[in-house]
Amino acid sequence: MDIRCKRLLFRARHMGTNENDIFFGSFAEENLTSLSKDQLDLFEELMEVNDPELFLWVTGAKPVPAAHDHDVMRMLRHFTLAQARRETPEK
Repeated sequence: MDIRCKRLLFRARHMGTNENDIFFGSFAEENLTSLSKDQLDLFEELMEVNDPELFLWVTGAKPVPAAHDHDVMRMLRHFTLAQARRETPEK
């Protein structure tokens, strides 16, 4: 893993809220090394958005603004929702 990815991984694990640390950190662990340079740029831009907004976007509670509605956000939302389904106990 190159230095940029290591820095992004650290930032993704330490965003501010525990939920976003989990969402972004887990996503980064599994996906950073496979993202293109442009996708890494988009991921980095997402981490500049305030935590409450990101949480609402990632969970689907609020629509993602056009400026952030790109493939990386869709990947992140899909990853997060898949994680939630895996961790939800069967009833």
